[in-house]
Amino acid sequence: MTVHRVQGSEVEYGISVQGQPHANPMVASTHVVNSYASAHGLTRRARWDFEEESPLRDARGFDLSREVADPSQLTDEDLGLANIILTNGARLYVDHAHPEYSSPEVTTPRDVVRWEKAGEHVMLRGAELAAQIPGNQPIVLYKNNIDNKGASYGSHENYLVRRDVPFESIVAQLTPFFVSRQIFCGAGRVGQQQDGSVHAFQVSQRADYMEVGVGLETTLKRPIINTRDEPHADPRQWRRLHVIIGDANLSEVAILLKHGTTSIVLAMLEDGFLPPAPPLARPVEALHDVSHDPTCTVLVELEDGTTTTAIALQRHYLDAARRYVVEHGSDPETDEVLERWQSVLDRLERDPMECARELDWVAKLSLLESYRSRDGLDWDHAKLHLVDLQYHDVRPEKGLFHSLLRRGRIERLVPDDAVLAAVHEPPRDTRAYFRGMCLTRFSTDIAAASWDSVIFDLPGYESLQRVPTMDPLRGTAEHVGHLFEDSATATDLFRTITQR
Repeated sequence: MTVHRVQGSEVEYGISVQGQPHANPMVASTHVVNSYASAHGLTRRARWDFEEESPLRDARGFDLSREVADPSQLTDEDLGLANIILTNGARLYVDHAHPEYSSPEVTTPRDVVRWEKAGEHVMLRGAELAAQIPGNQPIVLYKNNIDNKGASYGSHENYLVRRDVPFESIVAQLTPFFVSRQIFCGAGRVGQQQDGSVHAFQVSQRADYMEVGVGLETTLKRPIINTRDEPHADPRQWRRLHVIIGDANLSEVAILLKHGTTSIVLAMLEDGFLPPAPPLARPVEALHDVSHDPTCTVLVELEDGTTTTAIALQRHYLDAARRYVVEHGSDPETDEVLERWQSVLDRLERDPMECARELDWVAKLSLLESYRSRDGLDWDHAKLHLVDLQYHDVRPEKGLFHSLLRRGRIERLVPDDAVLAAVHEPPRDTRAYFRGMCLTRFSTDIAAASWDSVIFDLPGYESLQRVPTMDPLRGTAEHVGHLFEDSATATDLFRTITQR
């Protein structure tokens, strides 16, 4: 068993324009993306290629009709909004009213941390550059999931999973896992219910916005298990598990655990090793109840009428993983996730505040409680909502997460120099390397790109030339690095690859 698998993350950022509470967020988001693109020479030609996208294909065996789909589901339509490919292989674009950074494909949870953190630097720089446009006011970005006005925006995960795993097994095994996983990957929130009308703290920002167990939607009737079947790989071999239930994390340990534990569960599921998960009687209600209980002791009902806790549910998966590695072996990356998983569950059971250096929701709650204690504040006080929001401010000099980081109160996993390098450099062990290097070396000759192709516009060719990249583990530095070294032009590269 291993945490190694093709995976990545997508984060929509909250956005506001200082001094202009009614500013159009779509315009502001466009300024962020286009300003970054212009400053880094990414606006000359390449656009996002929508041709191979199929957002209405459902893993349950049908395609949703475009006529009945909500407009927000039609992510394969080019709306003319800012949409670029970065030299690190990521996608930076405007998703309706938010700027979004979709990381390049990577193969380990640590690399998810590295390239997702690189995305924070990209967004921060885009906002700084947008503020320099004459007439613009400063733009502030938040790596969070709610606007405190009843709306939520996503932080999604993607995992490549073998196609021969029945989707029914994915639903049965992952529903209890996702319901309980929030105890270590929640971002924390002041206010309960979608509109925040209950004045209390909760573990997750997304939980109250999940309304059904299984479904295709991502912006309405949000499901615990999303059924979009858009693998961006060989569909005969792979499906892409599109996870929409997670919070946007700033803590590197929380990101590592979110992706690492999910990768481990998927590995056991693929290998037929995972024992049946205890089925929940009412999964959506259980999800909300777990989020509303920062003590991590609330009891949720199982189908057989018995009750359990989120920690106990997580131990079901951890214990299975421990047995698996004894029988089949492990590797250092997997061992790290298992050790951290065990440690966090033990400390959450003893006293959640012991995890304040690692988990976003605990770090935030610790901050909030210090204000409550010092100033005698109840949970309905506006100051606590401001503290909540300021935790997620991406500006290092303003964000409370960054303040904790500077004071050594948050654990780091990836050095600054590695994160800064990932702002411009693609991963070396996936097809993102080929995509990113094409943009780095030959940007004026790239007409478009997507996860599974790069399209060249070359002199001497009457039409655009598509190079498919359907295998996420080809196009790596080991596979094609020498081709970039040997190719003086994009035409040279294309002819070498295609032999024409």
